[in-house]
Amino acid sequence: MNSHIVVVEDDVDQLANYSYALSKKGFTVSGYESADEIQHALSGQPSLVLLDIHLGRDPDAGFGICQWLLDRYPGLPVIFLTSRTDEIDQIFGLRLGAWDYLTKPISTALLVEKVAAVLKRANRARNGMDTVLTDGGLIVDPDRAQVSYHGEPVSLTVTELAILEALMRAEGAVLTYDQLAERTRQTVVTNNTLSTHIKHIRRKLKLIDQSFDALINVYGTGYRWESPPG
Repeated sequence: MNSHIVVVEDDVDQLANYSYALSKKGFTVSGYESADEIQHALSGQPSLVLLDIHLGRDPDAGFGICQWLLDRYPGLPVIFLTSRTDEIDQIFGLRLGAWDYLTKPISTALLVEKVAAVLKRANRARNGMDTVLTDGGLIVDPDRAQVSYHGEPVSLTVTELAILEALMRAEGAVLTYDQLAERTRQTVVTNNTLSTHIKHIRRKLKLIDQSFDALINVYGTGYRWESPPG
């Protein structure tokens, strides 16, 4: 079954270019030019939504559409695709629940690859997750509470293990401070506390490989996992 991609873009030429590139790769594509159009015409949950922010006369229409979509379809992969490069917009978009935030101009080849990568993550999440996580020489077995890096055992606390597991399972998606706090299963966890846990994880892994730099801070939002070299 082909993935159904929805593109919300008020520039008709860009909408046509994106739709053509995605269709050429085998995706089923529906295009909308405004909030009113998608809210009245969308029927059923799409596989992924590409969403501009400034639509028509409303500079923030995309944020409202994102919230509307996620209220209807929790967990729906949404990618913002916009000319707005301000960090505050990126932070707000990710906090709303977007899976990625891309800025224009972007080549259609790169756009298609970004869409395919997010769909792959979404499909894996939907079909269940592997018990043991492996990436770049790092092996995490949550069930046994065992971690090794390049063959060396790593001693993590329960909270550190929960944070590391959550970030690895997100496969590059940003997890907010609130999302990470929820994963730790603790009632009160501050941003500073989470940052301290991250520092401890980094330190322990750097003792084995000084070049380790896979835990990326997204300023004001949270953290994401970037696969380390093997």
